[in-house]
Amino acid sequence: MISSNVIFQKISEELSQNIIKFIKGDEKEAYKSVLASLAESRKVRTVFVQKRPVEKQISWMLQSLKLKTGILVADQVLQIWLLKAKTKMLIGFLDKLGIEHDGEGSVEGDLPESLDADKLKAAVDEMIENNTVEEVIVYLTLFQAQKADGWAELTALIDSDERLTF
Repeated sequence: MISSNVIFQKISEELSQNIIKFIKGDEKEAYKSVLASLAESRKVRTVFVQKRPVEKQISWMLQSLKLKTGILVADQVLQIWLLKAKTKMLIGFLDKLGIEHDGEGSVEGDLPESLDADKLKAAVDEMIENNTVEEVIVYLTLFQAQKADGWAELTALIDSDERLTF
């Protein structure tokens, strides 16, 4: 499984910037919390980072999210972004697979032991039609990590579709 800090290493600078800018603009408290957590993990005073211009703050945050020490914060950042900015994508995916959710993209109850391969392919194709491939890859990577060894059906789909790899 690919960890969240590695996801930040693999995605484009544009998507990375968009994720942080979304959180800064729409989830201000989360942005402050992320900044403070990253500063703590890098043993830097938060105020030191806050005094920097916004672009330099974002650049520093992205560098920090790529480090192994940033895994937990990177998880949080990606979860916030997906649940708040990509809600429609998550809901569509879960609906297509018949997985119960709260109407906002969070799974309710237990995840299925297996996934219907045809429904999965249709769900992924629909996601790619309405989102960037990179956004879809990020979600599928995190979704696959929700189960100890992932789902064999999702692994097979990712392995057979070159669009779905970083």
